[in-house]
Amino acid sequence: MVGDERSGLGEYLRHHRSEMTPRDRPGASPLSHRRVPGLRRQELADVAGISVEYYTRLEQGRASRPSREILTALARAFRLSNAEQDHLFRLADERPPQPRAPAAEIRPGLQRLLDSLDDTMPVTIHDGRLDMLAFNVAAADLFGPVFDDGPYGHNIVYQAFTSAGLREVLGNEGAEQLARVAAAELRKALSLYPEDEQLRSLFGELSTSSPEFSRHWERGEIGTWRSAMKRVNHPTRGLLAFDSEVLHDPESDHWIMLFTPRRA
Repeated sequence: MVGDERSGLGEYLRHHRSEMTPRDRPGASPLSHRRVPGLRRQELADVAGISVEYYTRLEQGRASRPSREILTALARAFRLSNAEQDHLFRLADERPPQPRAPAAEIRPGLQRLLDSLDDTMPVTIHDGRLDMLAFNVAAADLFGPVFDDGPYGHNIVYQAFTSAGLREVLGNEGAEQLARVAAAELRKALSLYPEDEQLRSLFGELSTSSPEFSRHWERGEIGTWRSAMKRVNHPTRGLLAFDSEVLHDPESDHWIMLFTPRRA
């Protein structure tokens, strides 16, 4: 770690320590008052479980490259968000840790967005495992036959290769496009969450039961399709066309799919 990086790490640590209050320290009295804001170095070192001498050297840019264990302990002590933790690791010239799993709950703001567009456009939200977390009324009306329940719930990859109503709703071309994207997305998800038991089980299930999945998997594609044009066969409204756009919430690893109706 070069001098500038050490200085940047030290400044980052000092900033976060100054933002903490004595009540952030286990067992501290909420009535504690101090002239200087933040925790003392000794207090922060105690919370992190490291020596105050080593922590002081880190803040002053005099320590050798801290281990991943030390960085993890500091992130926990400072209660850093995922983005803040990643920045801490990069300042120490370390690769940020892989997330164990995407967030299980949708942010309230995303849920309000979903609900507010019931009468405007179909919206779906899924996570980094490709599990469908929520969809609004318009999406249920449009894709209802595709959202079959199964052993993997509303997982998009599983639905792409097993849903009985898929080709009826999307047509042959649309179903083929979804299958190709689903296989590429599953490869990406497995690289991001390699120890995830649900994803590993899903891959094993499709590999043994779906020749179509194996065919797409052998293409070796990986990535995310952010924009596409989709045609949907609606049971009462006929053939509909939509421009789909995918937005990402990186903190939770949630994906928002917006389907804007195309004008005739």
